[in-house]
Amino acid sequence: MNSNFLQTPIVYLKGVGPNRAELLRTELGIESFQDLLQHYPNRYLDKTQYYKIAQLKDSGADVQILGKIIHLKTVEQKRGKRLVATFKDETGQMELVWFRSQKWIRENLKLNEPYVVFGRVNKYGSIFSMPHPEMELQKVHQAGLKISMQPIYPSTEKLANSGITNRIVSKLVQQLFIETKNQFPETLSLVLLEELKLISKSEALFNIHFPKNQELLAKAQFRLKFEELFYVQLQLLNKKAVRKQKIKGLAFDQVGASFNQFFKNHLPFELTNAQKRVIKEIRNDLGSSAQMNRLLQGDVGSGKTIVALMCMLLAIDNNYQACLMAPTEILANQHYNGLKELLGEMDITIEILTGSVKKSVRKGIHERLENGELNILVGTHALLEDKVQFQNLGLAVIDEQHRFGVAQRSKLWQKNEVPPHILVMTATPIPRTLAMSLYGDLDISVIDELPPGRKPIKTVHRYDANRLKVFQFIKDEIRKGRQVYIVYPLIQESEALDYKDLMDGYESIARDFPLPDYQISIVHGKMKPADKDYEMERFVKGETQIMVATTVIEVGVNVPNASVMIIESAERFGLSQLHQLRGRVGRGAEQSFCILMTSHKLSSDAKTRLETMVRTNDGFEIAEVDLKLRGPGDLMGTQQSGLLNLKIADIVKDNQILKSARYYAIQVLKDDPKMAKPENIGIRQAYINLSKDKAIWGYIS
Repeated sequence: MNSNFLQTPIVYLKGVGPNRAELLRTELGIESFQDLLQHYPNRYLDKTQYYKIAQLKDSGADVQILGKIIHLKTVEQKRGKRLVATFKDETGQMELVWFRSQKWIRENLKLNEPYVVFGRVNKYGSIFSMPHPEMELQKVHQAGLKISMQPIYPSTEKLANSGITNRIVSKLVQQLFIETKNQFPETLSLVLLEELKLISKSEALFNIHFPKNQELLAKAQFRLKFEELFYVQLQLLNKKAVRKQKIKGLAFDQVGASFNQFFKNHLPFELTNAQKRVIKEIRNDLGSSAQMNRLLQGDVGSGKTIVALMCMLLAIDNNYQACLMAPTEILANQHYNGLKELLGEMDITIEILTGSVKKSVRKGIHERLENGELNILVGTHALLEDKVQFQNLGLAVIDEQHRFGVAQRSKLWQKNEVPPHILVMTATPIPRTLAMSLYGDLDISVIDELPPGRKPIKTVHRYDANRLKVFQFIKDEIRKGRQVYIVYPLIQESEALDYKDLMDGYESIARDFPLPDYQISIVHGKMKPADKDYEMERFVKGETQIMVATTVIEVGVNVPNASVMIIESAERFGLSQLHQLRGRVGRGAEQSFCILMTSHKLSSDAKTRLETMVRTNDGFEIAEVDLKLRGPGDLMGTQQSGLLNLKIADIVKDNQILKSARYYAIQVLKDDPKMAKPENIGIRQAYINLSKDKAIWGYIS
């Protein structure tokens, strides 16, 4: 059967028709035979095993038991009655209970006859009971055994109300297998099937919907998960290889005066081993003839800026210009000031371009950029304007790239005939599992150690009842000359509420920290940008000791003198956000503290988040926990949620399968880059079919 047959609209499947087709499309996104085939069950009722009453556990599972009814009685209760049967096997006894249809059941039940009962078991005291069981006389049950494990499909209330029950969906899938004769083209090579001991595609599809037993189900799941992840990896790796072949890069073959002078005379401290390793990886990229496209991950304060600067100096040594683009003016200013300070007296020209730079100054920057006098330009989105023309841009550094769209990034590429090398920096640690899937087409470098002299931040969790002690602690720190952040949550849907929380908080802080002894800054989303900058500036200069803010300070401001971060209603923040906020302190040599304030009412997820924050400062460990709690879609923020449109695999739970899929995808492309060998024909065909399906590949950045 060819794969085109699977693209047949679902309306043409026997038993569907126009109304059902419309419901399946709007409720479940099922438009074709293929979509129905990939509408996999999310759980199964196991009717392959018979339990003894003595083996039962209070697990809320559906079980099947063989026994006899020895007694029936009606029990009065507050509202109406219930019918209770005593059900017995050779190991013990339990109760079967009915709240409805009691007359019919009483008349039709046979005492002391062998029955097979099936249902969910609950325990009351020492007695197990099964409400409204499915029941069959043993002889009827044995005659009718066909599907042993019953699939339960994801559904919606609207479908159930419209009569498209689980049984109907199951029947439609059966019909599909009849029409396709369960013949599906093999999509993996014989080598892969043999090496990984995989079952065939047809066998896997049948056993994912109608497994005969647990073992076959596990084999079907493994086969389909591997295949799905294998093609994601194949696509990413292929994209990377094509880019390296097609997009020629600028070869930086000199390590010259600027780089060496900075390395010998201007490094503020010895580079960590992680920084040295990353610079080496980047130098290898820049020296090859392919365009660099590298993601540099490093926790807040791990020294990414120095690495970026040394790469810019390599560009300058090879007679190219460099730019650094940041998502906000505050951050751009911070980078600019940081780079200027690092360069000191060196003969390197550097400027900053943001929305608030005056027109007359802009003009000068544009001219010096075009005639090559300017070596480094730092800025915000303003760098993307058409007026901004470089003489020869060799390296573009992008900070916190998830805040820029794909179209914006590509504008930077077009600033030069040969695309510049790209270095993307992020302080949002992306778990290795996710990085392999999302950024599989980028090379990844990680700075995983902090510079010497940085003390780990001490993190504690305190309840609102301890507030007076916390305020006393703040006063002691301010007395030592330190500064303090107090951050309130910001949840878009309830802006008015958030604003009220913030203002209430500000008033109580102002009461406890009165003028003239204490100066307080306040920053929130409703303020004009100029007012925000003014307040931030006062805090940076040390004119105010306390900064009360919403999460607008999550990215950016570097105040080495701030040593305390207090996060109010910490249970309302995600893990990565808590970690980002904590990274605002601990930037000086002093011991810093992060205090997570919450009410006593906490969900289990919130407890896990708070415990993780108190336990570790490792951004990657935190990101792994976050991924387990929230799933991959949420982790990348709303603009990319539902990002991996996976049908069966889960990149968190199936981490090992993902690694294996990537390994084999690399082997296939190494041995046969065009997938043209006879043994890879199936892989090539499936790859082409998938590439047509934009839903799968649209997410790759």
